[in-house]
Amino acid sequence: MRQATLLFLKDDSRILLAMKKRGFGEGRWNGVGGKPHEGETIEQAAKRECEEEIGVIPTSMRQVAVLNFYFPKEKQRQGFNQQVIVFMCSKWLGEPAETEEMAPKWFGLEEIPYEAMWSDDKYWLPKVINGEYVTADFYFDDSDGLLKYSVNS
Repeated sequence: MRQATLLFLKDDSRILLAMKKRGFGEGRWNGVGGKPHEGETIEQAAKRECEEEIGVIPTSMRQVAVLNFYFPKEKQRQGFNQQVIVFMCSKWLGEPAETEEMAPKWFGLEEIPYEAMWSDDKYWLPKVINGEYVTADFYFDDSDGLLKYSVNS
C-alpha cells in the first residue's frame, strides 16, 4: 500500500478543514495532505502538502493516527488503497488561504460537518481531537460507502 499524509490545524476550540476542489475526495471536507515525493519522509510530505494546499507552514505537529484504507479491485488497481499517517498541528506560520485544490475553513470542535466528509472520519477524528492515538482499518465499496471498519486507540 502506498503511504499518504493527512494534517489538521487545531487550536483550543477550532479545527481547520479544507474543501477538496478537485481529484481524489473532491467535494468533501478533510485535512490537507497527499503522497510523499521520492526521498521525502512522511513528515516532510505533510509539511510540504500543507504549504502547497493552504499556504501554511506547520512548525509544531505530532502524529496522531495510522489509518489503512481498502477499496474494491478496480479502485485498488488505480492505487486507491493507502496507509494514511495523520498529524495534528498546533503551531504554524501564515494564514490559511484558498488555492486551486483546497478551500480552508475553521470549524468549532462541536460543529465538524461529518456528513460532508469521508464516512470513516466520524469514527476516528473525535478520538484524535480528544488526544487519543488511533490505528484503524476501513473497507469501502464501489461508491466509497463504508462496508466495515475497526478502530483501536
